[in-house]
Amino acid sequence: MPTTHVFIVDSNTFKFHLEYQFAGTGASENIIDFNNAATTQLHHSTENNLVNMIADFQRIRKDDFIAFYVRRGGDYEGKFFGIFKAKYSLPFLDNNDGKQFLRQQLNKSLTFRTLIEPFEVYAKGVTEWEALDTIRGLSSPNQMLWSLIYRKLKATRGNTMITLYESERLFKLLRDKNLRQTLNNNLNYTYENSTQEIVLSENQQNYTGRQDAINILPRLLNKYMNGQAFESHLQAYIVENIGRNTNQSLDNSLLNGLQMEWLGNEVYCGVGMQRIDVAMSLVNNNSKIMEAVELKAVEASTGNIRQLQRYVDWLEQYYIPNRISDIQPALVSKKIEDKSQSYYKDIIDSFKLFNGRNPNCMPLKYIEYDISNDDLVFGQIFY
Repeated sequence: MPTTHVFIVDSNTFKFHLEYQFAGTGASENIIDFNNAATTQLHHSTENNLVNMIADFQRIRKDDFIAFYVRRGGDYEGKFFGIFKAKYSLPFLDNNDGKQFLRQQLNKSLTFRTLIEPFEVYAKGVTEWEALDTIRGLSSPNQMLWSLIYRKLKATRGNTMITLYESERLFKLLRDKNLRQTLNNNLNYTYENSTQEIVLSENQQNYTGRQDAINILPRLLNKYMNGQAFESHLQAYIVENIGRNTNQSLDNSLLNGLQMEWLGNEVYCGVGMQRIDVAMSLVNNNSKIMEAVELKAVEASTGNIRQLQRYVDWLEQYYIPNRISDIQPALVSKKIEDKSQSYYKDIIDSFKLFNGRNPNCMPLKYIEYDISNDDLVFGQIFY
């Protein structure tokens, strides 16, 4: 089962998402000036926010599932709708420069977009109460849709991935709500706000907007060379390239030849809003591995294991009971050039102590990266 991405929309934008078969997010009125460019005029916090949105989009692969959450409005409850699939592997940019497709109709800028196609489209949506609050049929709190609950508490992220078992639960709720009756095999849909249902449409709308490729590597390299923080850019780069055979050193270090069945970034793992930078479910013959990755734009330190321990504790309590997997903690950080220094030994000792405290996990994987030939090169360090 591939990754499911839930897009947060309103009743107006949902209509156009359905009619033109796309999903998108945006950020205020900003124009992206750093795409395929080394510099930007944007404030660093604005840039990082936009790069975080890019990372959310770059995790989408062809045939991933797409669902929508239509926010509550007036007397209407918020509801989840689906099920659609991503039509292509890479999302695209339609900049907010006065030429953005459907800008006036949407009444907002949706800068980052991906095309979708029907999979199992159901007329009725599942209410937020039914999906997030009702515990009927659940035997344990860890079976609740925590990815969406955390997202609700934080009230951010227009594009949120959910775990595989959460997808199964959400889709079952949709099927049960609609008595497993999908809409006719028809590519044309729209949203009827008065009934809060997806309905068939006789009008066929074609998506004719720009589909510019997204490339944040030049900006990442510029920030790297100038000693500026770039963790958001690093996350976006890894999420975009992992498993695509575009950076073999990255695949070799993180995947080790295994198949990736699910990919997440900024994965909430607690009400304190701790987030796993990158998470992957890998298939190893008949077993599964959940790899939780901490990213650093600086060299590794002894303090890195504190965050990794939080990840492991949460996965053991909330993820593993729902989907039996081995846990593979991983740290990806900037290359330490001089490994003869005493602080490097302290770092390695902290890794070994971490491994000793977590005998039920796979040993911490330590990966360093550097720049070569205008790209990032990754390598696992065996200690």
